Amino acid sequence: METNTRLRPQPENQSALIFMGTGCSGGVPSLRCLIQPSHPPCPVCSQSLSIPPHFNPNYRCNTSLLIDYCQKNGEHRYILIDMGKTFREQLLRWFTLYKIPRLDSVVLTHEHADAVHGLDDIHSVNQFGVTNSVSPLPIYATRECVDSVLSRFPNLSMDAHKKGRVQRQESPQVDWRIIQAQYEIPFVASGLQFNPLPVMHGEDYVSLGYLFGDKCKVAYVSDVSRFPSSTESVISESGGGQLDLLILDTNTIHLIEGPSTHFCFPKALDAIKKIRPKNAFLIGMNHAYDHDRINASLVDWSQREGVPVQLAYDGLRVPVEL
Repeated sequence: METNTRLRPQPENQSALIFMGTGCSGGVPSLRCLIQPSHPPCPVCSQSLSIPPHFNPNYRCNTSLLIDYCQKNGEHRYILIDMGKTFREQLLRWFTLYKIPRLDSVVLTHEHADAVHGLDDIHSVNQFGVTNSVSPLPIYATRECVDSVLSRFPNLSMDAHKKGRVQRQESPQVDWRIIQAQYEIPFVASGLQFNPLPVMHGEDYVSLGYLFGDKCKVAYVSDVSRFPSSTESVISESGGGQLDLLILDTNTIHLIEGPSTHFCFPKALDAIKKIRPKNAFLIGMNHAYDHDRINASLVDWSQREGVPVQLAYDGLRVPVEL
């Protein structure tokens, strides 16, 4: 699976995964490291001031994945998983570089700010007008997620348009599509089938990952502290069959004592050993991850365990056959 395709001409008749963001909720660099620098300064965060973001794999926006889905007829559909606080910056950097003209649908994993607060900028990619001729943008989420989002962004409610609380020309049109409570029930977004993957994001909160792709099976799990056995079975080699690609959360480098809401580096690697995909990318990293240093250490691990693993980076484009 070729991954080093940044800044190269891209084929027009192929699907691809574009990592819009690979960082934690606060992003990298950490603002605290910049305004209250330690002694010596944080090497990852201080580096961000000297290397332009386009060429700095340690500069990370909120975790998000764009699926450039090339259908059998050659037409492309653009599906975004999560739209967090840094969406506008991601759009400016990667939509322009890869010439992404629009969004066809959005799929949400959960309602936390780093997954949904970019919805306030959705008008940047969603047409709107004074007539009913513009199709609303489909957004797929659980009922709990939709209710939480609308409590913060009431202008995204279809009822707001119908009742005249907002002007149609001033607000995007959104078509909320509810993911059923039986999470294992698949749904189709812009022609691509998704199977929800319930995971624990802390011990009392369920977030969703997603399994998609026919020719190439991809599992995307951005916020997880524990896999329920049913979900692990679906995506593991010994259960539902080997994944071609696993994209997995790894928020912190070291184990944290007490309850956690994310995988740390050792737990992410342990999960990959159990699931045994053909390839894996890690996402959701905080400022403790130096991209080149950690990836160098993963070479030995990958050879020893037989599963190629590396940290993803913002703007990484991975061609796939879906």
